Amino acid sequence: MGHKNLTRYTKVNLLTKNLKMSKKNSNTKYYIHPEGWKFAIIFFVISYLISFLYMPASLLGYTLTMFTLWFFRNPKRKTPNIANSIISSADGKVCLIDKACPPEEIGMNANEMLRICVFMNVFNVHINRSPIAGKINKIVYKKGHFFNASLDKASEKNERSSLVLSNEKGVEIVVVQIAGLIARRIVCECNKSQTLQQGEKIGMIRFGSRVDVYFSNYKSLVKQNQDRKSTRLNSSHW
Repeated sequence: MGHKNLTRYTKVNLLTKNLKMSKKNSNTKYYIHPEGWKFAIIFFVISYLISFLYMPASLLGYTLTMFTLWFFRNPKRKTPNIANSIISSADGKVCLIDKACPPEEIGMNANEMLRICVFMNVFNVHINRSPIAGKINKIVYKKGHFFNASLDKASEKNERSSLVLSNEKGVEIVVVQIAGLIARRIVCECNKSQTLQQGEKIGMIRFGSRVDVYFSNYKSLVKQNQDRKSTRLNSSHW
């Protein structure tokens, strides 16, 4: 099959106050992800107790509390409705574009597919989103190591959670959440057979990580080392 014709869309600045979510794709129910509150509460309590002993040290703790809430931010996103498109599942930097077989544990027995890897540092939004509208055919979690997620070997060696999605035409896309050197907690918030809208939240990875997306019959419109800023809509179309 030939490559599908995909058109770039204008990136949307999420800091604009007038940004409105489409009701159809509005999947953000809270601004701070629930995973963040427990860490923030722990840091706050510790900081409060330290304040009775040494106030300057407690200020560092309060700063860490605020950073934690900011890190777990879940900004509203507006996904453009463009047919035959794939959007990035994560904010961050495109650290690798190559051809590779999907993780063997998902049992696809597929030939090599185009793979785009996006590395998220601690300053990026860590919410992961569905690259297409479709149904989840399979979710497979695999334990592994915690190498730096920007390294090539992270795709094979690190802890990961793989999702196999198919659109209405039966085209399959694979999304792999990969834990990193600091990130040791993959949060998958969807279930097998669940139907997702494009751009709908599928989970997150805590404290720096990576997401790989495998697909065929689409043309990549991003380049390696291209930055996907956290204040903008996830990626130009692939």
